[in-house]
Amino acid sequence: MSTSIADMHCDLLSFLAVVPSADPFDKNQIACAFPWLKEGGVKMQVMAIYTTVDSGSRALATKQAAIFEELLRKEKETVCRFDGDFFRNQSEKGPIGIIASVENAAGFGTENSTWPEIYQQFDSIVEKVGTLAYISLTHHTENRFGGGNYTEGIGLKEDGKRLLDYMAGKRIPIDLSHTSDLLAEGILKHIDRHHLPIPVIASHSNFRSIWNHKRNLSDEFAQEIIHRGGIIGVNFLRAFLDNEVPERLFEHLLHGVKLGENAICFGADFFYTKDFPDPSRHPFYFPLADNAGKYPSILEQLSKQLSEVQLRKMAFENVFNFYQKLWA
Repeated sequence: MSTSIADMHCDLLSFLAVVPSADPFDKNQIACAFPWLKEGGVKMQVMAIYTTVDSGSRALATKQAAIFEELLRKEKETVCRFDGDFFRNQSEKGPIGIIASVENAAGFGTENSTWPEIYQQFDSIVEKVGTLAYISLTHHTENRFGGGNYTEGIGLKEDGKRLLDYMAGKRIPIDLSHTSDLLAEGILKHIDRHHLPIPVIASHSNFRSIWNHKRNLSDEFAQEIIHRGGIIGVNFLRAFLDNEVPERLFEHLLHGVKLGENAICFGADFFYTKDFPDPSRHPFYFPLADNAGKYPSILEQLSKQLSEVQLRKMAFENVFNFYQKLWA
């Protein structure tokens, strides 16, 4: 089956920021290189501004925002901005629509940053990249805003509440993909208690009921995202699908359709894996989903169980509809 693809998460920006001689056009370097995206029919790609929690996080986030800006300026035949105008101007053979996100709010401020510095960094990144597809307060670990998905008993901190308050009304979704359960709960409660207009999504998360992993969503949180009109992008990483069974990818996708066929989409999470220190994580992806060129074969496999309408929703319509409604 041939159709357009929207993908909610890749780490091309951090690859370009930190890997010497990184080339976004080299298929051998990263699974979301531009030729792979073209081969897979990707028409919209979210590019995360990713940082760890350390003293250099703000500088690294700034560098990635500048790289995003540079891609739009220098690679006009390959990429264009994914924004409200994209829907009016898109064509089958046109460039890939790209939009940045922030994966880990440590990129806005270190543990020692003042709030004027955090606000200034937030505004500066938005000014550089245009709008943001979403913001994740944390990554795997704890930061000043809350607890990441591998932390126990750490929820939404006071600084996290303050950042949510600053996001309110800016039409930037909050992402639950890297939260502890306690942080996800705290975010939802704070939004509801203060009636904050903040959409809620999970950009690259699978389902705990299919593969019991802390990084995956419980059905309760998945249903809460769907209830709020959000979207959920299924992740292609082996560790979050099932370490041994490649076909589990299809189970996660089908489970997402069962929970809410208007919410499920792709959040492949392709990143630079060559220097990753933990040998148990290799290979990161099963061959059936190890680069962005594999989307047509994934959809072909799913066409045995899903209608063409359902496949189109999953492939790109759910993502496009979500952002068209958000930016209307």
